[in-house]
Amino acid sequence: MKPKTLFAIALPMAVIALSLASAAKTVVELKDAQGKSVGSATIWEGNAGGGVGIELNLHDLPPGEHALHFHQNAKCEPPDFKSAGPHFNPDGKKHGLENPEGHHAGDMKNLTVDANGKAKVRTGDKDVNLGDDSHSLFSNGGTALVIHAKADDMKTDPAGNAGDRIACGLVTK
Repeated sequence: MKPKTLFAIALPMAVIALSLASAAKTVVELKDAQGKSVGSATIWEGNAGGGVGIELNLHDLPPGEHALHFHQNAKCEPPDFKSAGPHFNPDGKKHGLENPEGHHAGDMKNLTVDANGKAKVRTGDKDVNLGDDSHSLFSNGGTALVIHAKADDMKTDPAGNAGDRIACGLVTK
């Protein structure tokens, strides 16, 4: 095959592959109760082990361990973000990754913010997707990604004693 022909075939294929990869990502801006940006989360489907991958780049948050959850509603009305509703839970399970009765689809591992108020975290949630079914973060108009004031104890229903909601971002198409 001639180099020109190979290039003519490879270039469109590369463009298609890159556009598919970029289209499969969703960027969420997280804001605090005062409406100030505290960072972003990039969410993509195709994480190892299934579900979605999440990369968080956070700043200006209180140092320490914090719970991270997907919540049911695509609403982030300050100052308490209660408009985000309960954890995303399409299967009607109990709360907590360590709960023997199962866990909410929106339950995830805690994240740690450093002494400077920053965190760069890569995590995932194998129980949700970016598709069209009941486990999609886009179902019913979307969901919210919420950071809580305290760590999740991974077992107490309904929210793991994670405390107030201190940052929130909309997960929508």
